[in-house]
Amino acid sequence: MTGQQLRVIEICAGAGGQSLGLERAGFEHELAVELDQNAVNTLLHNRPHWKVAHGDVADLNVWNPADYAPAEGRLPIDLLAGGVPCPPFTIAGKQLGATDERDLFAWAIEQVDVLRPRALLLENVRGLSLPRFAGYRQHVLDRLLEFGYVAEWKLLEAADYGVPQLRPRFVLVAMAAQEFAYFHWPEPAGQPPTVGEVLLPLMAANGWEGATSWAAKADDIAPTIVGGSKKHGGADLGPTRAKRAWAKLGVDAFGVHDTAPPYPASRPMTEYGPKLTCDMVARIQGWDDDEFRWSFTGRKTSVYRQIGNAFPPPVAKAIGVSIARALRHEGVPRNVGNDVDHDPVYRVLQGASSYLTSDQIIKRLDGRVDVAEVEKRIAMLGRDFFIEMQGEAETVAYRLGEFRAFRGQEDHIRHDEFGKNRSKVS
Repeated sequence: MTGQQLRVIEICAGAGGQSLGLERAGFEHELAVELDQNAVNTLLHNRPHWKVAHGDVADLNVWNPADYAPAEGRLPIDLLAGGVPCPPFTIAGKQLGATDERDLFAWAIEQVDVLRPRALLLENVRGLSLPRFAGYRQHVLDRLLEFGYVAEWKLLEAADYGVPQLRPRFVLVAMAAQEFAYFHWPEPAGQPPTVGEVLLPLMAANGWEGATSWAAKADDIAPTIVGGSKKHGGADLGPTRAKRAWAKLGVDAFGVHDTAPPYPASRPMTEYGPKLTCDMVARIQGWDDDEFRWSFTGRKTSVYRQIGNAFPPPVAKAIGVSIARALRHEGVPRNVGNDVDHDPVYRVLQGASSYLTSDQIIKRLDGRVDVAEVEKRIAMLGRDFFIEMQGEAETVAYRLGEFRAFRGQEDHIRHDEFGKNRSKVS
């Protein structure tokens, strides 16, 4: 099963971080879909032969997943991949999850049943791995199982794959059981280079005499690059805590510069040290002049956001290689199954045919939780699912209702909210 060309459809493709990594892993793009025009321009600048659809990924006028489903004379797509919007799950945000109009995770899962790809890869922020979204994660696994796919979540750290940055990403991979048996998460690649090692050539490009001593001080990996939102300001390296971490590395994180030092008198270096350029930020994200060469189009703030919101190419390549090996049945198979219990209270409510009180839920879980834990979990579930209740006070009973998330429903609030806020969606 070796040698065949693997094809990918990438949704919410951004400016090409995941795109380039998957290409280096052996995947050829059948289609890339992206909302932001600047990112679309960057994709086509680097890969003019790609088919890139510009617009809302959930709009059938932009692309119709059914057009790429298996049919007579048309093989299934090997991989459906994407980095759907992260604000619904980010730790720094409101964690609205399924009620955030930007949430496309549940919609993407539903497209698996339409496209029937051989594999699925979705990545998002670390916040999706928190207890707040345990029910959401369980629903995703259960839904994929209904479609005939085995799936696993895993928190991966970009620094483990050669990226000089503290950048955890929560990744979901799914395949049919016979393929997933050959899937193994990529092993860490060793110690990443430091910020100083990676950026020294760029810092010294204009003859700055202090470049070498600066690089020696910048002897650690970077904090997470924050791409930011169209709703807020320009290019900036992150909140106060991140700025303090950058200062320890000798970097002024209050903005992004146009050039490497030395700087003109009109814009001198501050006490914190030099500012990064967009090219330097790209190096921190894993782009380079060799395997991951890439160019960005647009004005500085747009370019910075394209880079900062991207999935690091080396991480995407590492996962892509593991998926490609599994699809080709390479390596040693393992026993697999969707047996991870992300939220036991969700499990009980989902499988119940009637309303259940807290005591009944506790009994079905053999006392593994108490009343306080049941109520806490139901409160969290209520943010992503409709929870039906009957009774009062100590006798209140619960039943799990419909998932609140947008999955393609024509009457969902997402349509109105997205339409009003489209220009601000990042």
